[in-house]
Amino acid sequence: MREGLLDVVLLLAVVGLVSGLARRTGLLAPILLVVAGVAFSFIPVGPEIHLEPELVLEGILPLLLYIAAIRTSLPAFRSNLSPIVLLAFGHVLFIAAIVGLVLHAVVPSIPLAATFALGAVVAPPDAVAATAIARRLHLPRQVVTILEGESLVNDATALVALRVAVSAALGTTVTWAGAVGQLSLSVFGGLAIGGVVAVLARWLHQRTRDALLDNTISLLTPFLAFVPANFIGASGIVAVVTCGLYLGHRRDRMFDPAARVQIDAVWKVTQFLLEGTLFLLVGLQMRSVVDALSSGWQLVTAATVAVVATVVVGRFVWVFPGAYLPPMLRLDRAHHAYPPLPNVVVVAWAGMRGVVTLAAALSLPLEFPGRALLVFIAFVVILVTLVAQGLTLPAVVRLVGVGRDDPREDLLAEAEVRQDAMRAALARLDDDRGDAPDYVVDRLRDSAEIRANQVWERLGDPDREPPTETMRRLRLGMLDAERGVFVQARDEKRIPEEVLRQVERELDLEQLMMARGRQEDDDS
Repeated sequence: MREGLLDVVLLLAVVGLVSGLARRTGLLAPILLVVAGVAFSFIPVGPEIHLEPELVLEGILPLLLYIAAIRTSLPAFRSNLSPIVLLAFGHVLFIAAIVGLVLHAVVPSIPLAATFALGAVVAPPDAVAATAIARRLHLPRQVVTILEGESLVNDATALVALRVAVSAALGTTVTWAGAVGQLSLSVFGGLAIGGVVAVLARWLHQRTRDALLDNTISLLTPFLAFVPANFIGASGIVAVVTCGLYLGHRRDRMFDPAARVQIDAVWKVTQFLLEGTLFLLVGLQMRSVVDALSSGWQLVTAATVAVVATVVVGRFVWVFPGAYLPPMLRLDRAHHAYPPLPNVVVVAWAGMRGVVTLAAALSLPLEFPGRALLVFIAFVVILVTLVAQGLTLPAVVRLVGVGRDDPREDLLAEAEVRQDAMRAALARLDDDRGDAPDYVVDRLRDSAEIRANQVWERLGDPDREPPTETMRRLRLGMLDAERGVFVQARDEKRIPEEVLRQVERELDLEQLMMARGRQEDDDS
């Protein structure tokens, strides 16, 4: 018990240290954590921590998928549905098939069904890796949506394909009708259960006005969707993603401001700790994966190189026709325009595999044909796609000339909507003012106009400090002075600690509002 607790504390400490180092050096934290895990795995005195597939697939993955889903724009997901579906379903099955054929050709002693199982294991790019890396590189919004949308759904396809391949490899009769039936139940059953749980969660949130209860419901929601879907043989992943997309789209009508602020903070900390721990755990499996090998290194090397090359090249083979054939044939009725070539190149290069691939490989039965070799190959695929492709992705982005979204377009759109919002607010003020004093109404009018003008000022001369920025800077200094007076009063015992805490909360909330736009959000 104590040793397990110590291991958890050590893991979290390493996650914090390595993530801090990544921020200081400008490196991507997921990659640095995997490399650190590989290095730590070969330290003789270090603890040997095994990755439990059930814990990842049923305990941690639902939380991380839910966090990613509630932050994904549902309108953007719908507008990019065609490429997402082609990648989440077609790409996974295509990679599973060609990897199975290539590996069987290199190692004929492993049955074809078993090599198809490895194909299913290495086929899906990882949701955690895609979210963690794509957003930190500030890729175009459409590219991020496609990568995240693909990785949110593709695990369901891969895990169904894996179940079918494992059954066939172990001697169970599998028919095409049965495989299609499993996939249909997985997808449509997951959609149905996810929708029901989403409506139930929305109903609960709308009747709760306690931020702590809202947080509790939010933490339980992904498991409420995942467990019953898994129980009936549907995809818990699809259920969680469906639920998260629905609730994320309606969060403004479900939560009051206090609950939204608190829930966002809870999810941010949860995501940081779970993501970091998983990437570190992936690296820590290196020693045990290598030790389990019994095949000759010549065969291992040939099989590994063949699979890695197939995975990397196969993604390009699928992505380019998938991007350009639907517009050419007018199959994508929503978007007839051809996507920019640099964006397609980045999507093809950004097929990072991660913890789901390793957990799926480790979940193979102990008596599975060629298990040790298959697990090793899966691990190397993760290292190459996550570390090698992840490290070179920024260079690829620069090389092909991927353009970022123009922030001025966002500011202009925000400014126009803020004008509409100000007019609606002033109309509501006129309706509700009653016998309110004129100075109160005038102050509210001035406040609304200042907020509406802030965005227009940010569109102005970037070398000149806008008036609202000057006011913000001066007010932040005033808040520091006020806070210092209250702390000194507490130290001098003129006010109790409870009064200081209440005032601190008020000042902190105002400071967060005043500091809007000055602090870059690392997750955006």
